[in-house]
Amino acid sequence: MKSTIFDVAQRAGVSIKTVSRVVNREPNVRDVTRERVERAIDELNYRPDQSARNLASHRSHLIGLVYDDPAAYELPSSGYIINMQQGALRACRSAMHELLIHPCDFRRKNVGNELRAVITDARLSGVILAAPLSNMSRIVRAVQATNTPFVRLSPGRRLRNQLCVVTDDQQSCQKMTEYLAGLGHTRIAFVRGNQDHAAVSNRELGYKDGLQASGLKFRRSLIADGDNSFASGEQCAAKLLNRKQPPTAIFAANDDMAAGVIRTAARMGISVPHELSVAGFDDITLARQLDPTLTTIRQPLASMAEKAVAMLTGDSEQYLCVPASLQIRESTGKAPAT
Repeated sequence: MKSTIFDVAQRAGVSIKTVSRVVNREPNVRDVTRERVERAIDELNYRPDQSARNLASHRSHLIGLVYDDPAAYELPSSGYIINMQQGALRACRSAMHELLIHPCDFRRKNVGNELRAVITDARLSGVILAAPLSNMSRIVRAVQATNTPFVRLSPGRRLRNQLCVVTDDQQSCQKMTEYLAGLGHTRIAFVRGNQDHAAVSNRELGYKDGLQASGLKFRRSLIADGDNSFASGEQCAAKLLNRKQPPTAIFAANDDMAAGVIRTAARMGISVPHELSVAGFDDITLARQLDPTLTTIRQPLASMAEKAVAMLTGDSEQYLCVPASLQIRESTGKAPAT
């Protein structure tokens, strides 16, 4: 039999009103009482009636996760999105909220109207805008027009009086470039991502910082323009590796492009990591499934999404930086002897 709010109140030894306050994350509940009620909720596997809860609070208790539609790409990537979803789902469960996911093709002319309709029709209580949508003014304006609280993930820069969760893209990419230089690589190439994605642009800045810190000269010829997709990683690798003086290391702005680099190297008969070292960014599941496994930077996407939900459901922080970390694996090694 399904547990009711009466069962929870009886198990916790509190009033029904107190249980309601805990479920709705209202203030003025003592910590010890809140813990007792939450323990009773877990023990009884209680789930509140969502429709009744929405009517009582005039809110949907529904968080929207809005992200770049992967269907717009020839070879779409799901790893980035899945990590965000997992983190947001965990936090929503904890906060007694539900999660609505909405892929959004920012290239469409009527995308603003579409987004406003989704938010108002679903009566969302909060929105998480994933990059690159988080730094696109027309997307942001569409959300603002609904007067719905929202958090920007990785907007590329700190924004005053706006909720943001970021990671240290520039600093972590500097560390990765310094790591490759420390292996003896002097010709380190960089595959840029979609330039609409401001945080990805910060990764190129980190690459340049790493070269400078390692005493290496920046060469424009070692930069290739990708679009965050696997296919663009393949194309950029072919362009770089066919140069008269090819790089001995390629650092890609995300893991999908790095995977494309590894595939192109294999087709060209170039051994990774003995002849070419490859590094990426994100640490999606694919990074651990490649052969060789991919050296990358772990972007804490799940944790970032969790923090974003917490901001929308009661956390007072306006800005939070969750640090990234280097994951050294098989795709990088010492520079080959000249």
